[in-house]
Amino acid sequence: MRLIKNLMMTTIYKDENISAQKKLLRREMNTRLANLSVEERVNLSRAVVEKFLAHPIYQNSKVIMAYLSTSEEIQLQEFLLIALADKKILAVPFIEGREMYAAMLPSLNELEVGAYGILTVKSDCRKIIDAAKIDGVITPGLAFDVHGGRLGKGGGFYDKFLSRAINAKKVALAYDFQIVDEVPMEPHDLTVDFFITPTKNFLIRLTN
Repeated sequence: MRLIKNLMMTTIYKDENISAQKKLLRREMNTRLANLSVEERVNLSRAVVEKFLAHPIYQNSKVIMAYLSTSEEIQLQEFLLIALADKKILAVPFIEGREMYAAMLPSLNELEVGAYGILTVKSDCRKIIDAAKIDGVITPGLAFDVHGGRLGKGGGFYDKFLSRAINAKKVALAYDFQIVDEVPMEPHDLTVDFFITPTKNFLIRLTN
């Protein structure tokens, strides 16, 4: 963790370009994510999902947005099935051009490959949900800090979308090593309200 802690020193941000710091941290996190075994990924993901399912943010939300996991991310397939069985209104990202929208997911059978090779809802049954009507957003990221700082993959899709999801609690489900001392942040970067890892959960702030 020494490398990450050195990257996270506030004094470094004052002297060097924040974009360069983000690039270094992304590289470090992508390496650590790639080094997880399949077994570690499955077991740690299940532990995080179980903690979130027991949390009031999930239990009190009627409309929840979640991402369709890539192989390196916290695996959410089991969560999606449970949320559908719990009769939650479930939404997943849909990207068109440079904007991201929330598309209702009626079933895991209604998925197709969308922009950037990421699964999304099939075009012939796609219904867009107003971002302001979402109660909770499971927000992906490469790194997070205890102030709510989030490092995304660099596309900016979630920052723009979350600025419209004004009533949603923004939750990060992460591996322990993804929580760092401080994430380099720029003015346009939005924060999360809560994070959960296999060994800890931390409330940053709630918007409502």
